[in-house]
Amino acid sequence: MIGVIGMGYVGLPVSEAFCSAGFPVLGFDLDDARLAALTRGASYLSHFAGERVTAMRERGFAATGAPDALARADAVLICVPTPLTSHNAPDLSHVVEAAETLAAVLRPGQLVVLESTTFPGATAEVLKPILERSGLRAGRDFALAYSPEREDPGNHTFTITSTPKIVGADSEAERRAACALYDAITVTAPVSNMRTAEAVKLTENVFRLVNIALVNELKVSFEALGIDIWEVIHAAQTKPFGYMPFFPGPGIGGHCIPVDSFYLAWRAKAEGASLKMVELAGEISRAMPRRVVEKTLDALAERGCSPVGAHVLIVGVAYKRNIDDTRETPARDIIEILRSHGVRVSYHDPLAPELMVGDTLMQSVDISRNALAGFDCAIIVTDHDAFDYQRLVRETPLVIDTRNALARTDPALAGKIVKA
Repeated sequence: MIGVIGMGYVGLPVSEAFCSAGFPVLGFDLDDARLAALTRGASYLSHFAGERVTAMRERGFAATGAPDALARADAVLICVPTPLTSHNAPDLSHVVEAAETLAAVLRPGQLVVLESTTFPGATAEVLKPILERSGLRAGRDFALAYSPEREDPGNHTFTITSTPKIVGADSEAERRAACALYDAITVTAPVSNMRTAEAVKLTENVFRLVNIALVNELKVSFEALGIDIWEVIHAAQTKPFGYMPFFPGPGIGGHCIPVDSFYLAWRAKAEGASLKMVELAGEISRAMPRRVVEKTLDALAERGCSPVGAHVLIVGVAYKRNIDDTRETPARDIIEILRSHGVRVSYHDPLAPELMVGDTLMQSVDISRNALAGFDCAIIVTDHDAFDYQRLVRETPLVIDTRNALARTDPALAGKIVKA
């Protein structure tokens, strides 16, 4: 039996993968609403259909909030959030809580794998000592490994089963045990130890952070030169080697890029090293929401509209297209900055009906019928496929496009569009 702690964006898909491979899976979570949904065969993730949960249950999946049930599992995967504190330091409180829960029921012969992203050394320095409070020893009584999640919500091309799984452990026996587990659902890529596996995940996300920051800087420079960054990128990607396209936007969001990269920067600084490029890339990306607002206010001013009292519609608040995840979304910063200028802000996102911005709970507004005519401006932050972009441009006086979503809009409406 496989036990999975944390039934979120990582834990639910990995549970499905093992169910599909013929394993009974026990999903552990402390969220009563999640447990109730899973028990009745429903999903709470927009990109994970309820039919998939029903199929999991038919294959032996069960959800529980009882820690004692984890003792029945032969392998336990920890898939919990690892956010940042307000000071950009790693917050491993969820990992600690999961470890303490598991330590109380840990038994000899079990395999424990941490999948949550963390800094190099965290599995050995944070998770291992807590588990060993049980009196059992890693490498002797139970096996311990680290295998970072590579989940990309909404990506139907590369899934868990079609993406190689990095596996790191501090002994050959533990590494073999972890590889044997994951070999049942995908191809494994073993590395020499847990610290290396932790570093692999961070390297992947740093790569994306730096390249996204670079293309955002290029966007600003090319704009000053009268060059369309999107045309440049589409032309550059015709080169079949030596180039990989990254796309500009209103900022970075989600758990991985804006959070994980700073786990590495934090760890490097603790060891007396520095990652100046990572820190600079973070600064560039964090500046993008303010630039979007500046472009918006300038465009409104050109049309004789004061920001005080202007009504702006944010179109899409999820951090990524076609999913409901709003973690670290740049939409929050854009909304707060707009409000600081006296702008009235509403948002529309069919996948995210509610959004906390500071201490305010916002709700997605209905834009059916003639509602768009009541806004002075719309800002496309997330380019969901469900949006009617042609209608948005026709019925809104001004549209700020941060995603090149309006590239195929009627040329006659081009005067209403500002790229940001």
